[in-house]
Amino acid sequence: MAHDRLAPSQPASPNDAARPGEAASRPAGHGLRPDIQGLRAVAVLLVVLSHAGVRHLAGGYVGVDVFFVISGFLITSQLLREMTSTGRIGIGRFYARRALRLLPASTLVSVCTLAGAWLWLSKVRFVDYTGDAVASAFSLVNFRLAANGADYLNATAPPSPFQHFWSLAVEEQFYLVWPVLLFGSLLLFRRRSLVAVPLVLLCVLSLSADISLTASNSPWAYFGTQTRAWELGLGALLALGADRLDRLPASVAAPLSWAGLVAIGYAGLVYDSATRFPGWYAAVPVLGAVAVLAGGAASGRYGAAAVLGLRPAVWIGGLSYGWYLWHWPLMVILPHAVRGGLRIGEVRLGAAALGLALAWLTLRLVENPVRFNRFFKRSAARGLGLGLGLSTGAAAIALTAAQFPPPLATDGIAASVARTVATARNPLAALHKLLAHPDHTLPANLVQSLRTVDKAKSAIYQDGCMASYASTTVPADCAFGDTSSSTVVALYGDSHAAQWFPAMDRLAQQHHWRLVVLAKASCKVAWITGKFQNARYAACDTWREKAVARIEAAHPAVVITSSSDVVSTWKPEADVNAQWRKGFTTTYRALQKGGTKVVALLDTPWPHGNAVDCVSNHSDDLSRCTQAASDGSPEPNVHRANVAAAHLAGVSVIDPQTWFCTNGRCPVVVGNTVVYRDASHMAESYAAAIAPLLGNSLTHLFGPHLDRVPTSPRTRP
Repeated sequence: MAHDRLAPSQPASPNDAARPGEAASRPAGHGLRPDIQGLRAVAVLLVVLSHAGVRHLAGGYVGVDVFFVISGFLITSQLLREMTSTGRIGIGRFYARRALRLLPASTLVSVCTLAGAWLWLSKVRFVDYTGDAVASAFSLVNFRLAANGADYLNATAPPSPFQHFWSLAVEEQFYLVWPVLLFGSLLLFRRRSLVAVPLVLLCVLSLSADISLTASNSPWAYFGTQTRAWELGLGALLALGADRLDRLPASVAAPLSWAGLVAIGYAGLVYDSATRFPGWYAAVPVLGAVAVLAGGAASGRYGAAAVLGLRPAVWIGGLSYGWYLWHWPLMVILPHAVRGGLRIGEVRLGAAALGLALAWLTLRLVENPVRFNRFFKRSAARGLGLGLGLSTGAAAIALTAAQFPPPLATDGIAASVARTVATARNPLAALHKLLAHPDHTLPANLVQSLRTVDKAKSAIYQDGCMASYASTTVPADCAFGDTSSSTVVALYGDSHAAQWFPAMDRLAQQHHWRLVVLAKASCKVAWITGKFQNARYAACDTWREKAVARIEAAHPAVVITSSSDVVSTWKPEADVNAQWRKGFTTTYRALQKGGTKVVALLDTPWPHGNAVDCVSNHSDDLSRCTQAASDGSPEPNVHRANVAAAHLAGVSVIDPQTWFCTNGRCPVVVGNTVVYRDASHMAESYAAAIAPLLGNSLTHLFGPHLDRVPTSPRTRP
């Protein structure tokens, strides 16, 4: 999420298929199943309390998997009843019913969420939120979230208040295919046992994609329809065999239902942000939900239905759709809207309670009046027309709102950092004057707009020269600057090395260097195995070996190394500091083969949280975003280990802290330039502005032609 684990931090959604008293609550061959509503209550409580920050329910995100199973079971049961009674499945009526159930409430929540986001959330992200609203209106937001989540530079972006619509999008995409596939299979095979064959194949393919993508691309694994279809499919398979569920002996059905409930509870209590979810781990809550549904049909008074069928559980289950819709935007928005000394946990619990109250009101004032309206129920065309009108209306409101984003407070014209540094006789002293007297209010002449600073991507990202998490490939043509030059400079490391590209590219052009970039997401300079998504980051180890070999073959005059100090070690040793020193030393000595000169460019100071959002929220008081220099290193031990290893290996060190901080303070806006693009990376405009400082450090160490060897390791500011 912060972008290493998405699943626990992402909102889950309850299934919308059934309400108290609806026919969908009566699977084929069975009477009313209040235990199904109770199961939905368990699932929505897991989701809501997890998002509220209840410590022991960090795995409450599994509630979404339970909802998918219930949805597949109930919707397929409904379709089978229709096929049995009429000999056909009315596809138009099916979609009209879903539109009448889902869209009135979701449209209301969407419009209210847009208003809340405009008033209280990050001003620079409002246009992004309107895009999420449009995607939600047309059940496509899961793809948008997956694409954004897979973007390394979006890792620290705050969650969208529309994020919870992803699971509804997954269901709607699944149900674009499933009714048609079911109807065609029933006509072709006639026997339900044969109808199950294409569904089993679909589940197998989906589960395979789930397992594969969880290991390689977790955002797409979490949000993708192709990776979630098997969960809906298992519920549908259970419905195909529903006529056999009554035959289960109570002595089997009752323990089965309890075992399923325990499995769901186990996942909610034991799973957390480190769990590689969904993948194989999703099988526990999914099979648990299947067991509860299967066992509940014949478990009698001793099954889990004795608890799930209690009136409070059934009542909450009936409100689960509305509660799901309201709880997430309230939890995202209210902490920014509430003033006072309340803790974040208290605000979120209050948001959960308020969401339940709004769900009750929405059911009675919006959902039921529309869903049971005879005018719309009598005609599929009318229901579909209302649904299309609500979706396009919500999208139109969002697109209109995007044209009127909340204004940012700006005042005055600030000095140009790039011009000041480039023209000063003493660039560092000139920069320190700007650092020591930052503007109180966001200047009106920012060189890079606050609304676009986090979206700018330098050439190495556009040209595929920044290796993704899963990649082990080292591109052969990632050369910049004067590509015909015989003086080669290599920039090597992770994204905190890549953030220096605007500066290095400018220097390479100025000094006629051939700049070769070798960078990979979260792959540290130190020769040490890290952890990614709670697993061994093997792709980094493989890529590092190839990258070091590529550098050796290029015979660079200088290798500039840099990486973030933040990383989790796969197998920490007793003395972790010694382990890090050894890892850095190993890399430096490998790079020094053939007499190559190496520079350790230390990690840049980190701001306190996402700098762009802080500036957006406090554009009239930027001092609230200033960070203390003493708090700029999130992992001081790694920082010190890097310096110690560099001195041990005879590697020169460049410490950039003085380019960001003075008098113990590190502002996030200097002159007319935003310093950071997110919670740790430099903004490209600031990197380009301080290029002369980096250039001076390099030429002081190695001479203007990079042909001088320092007599001893040096540390440069």
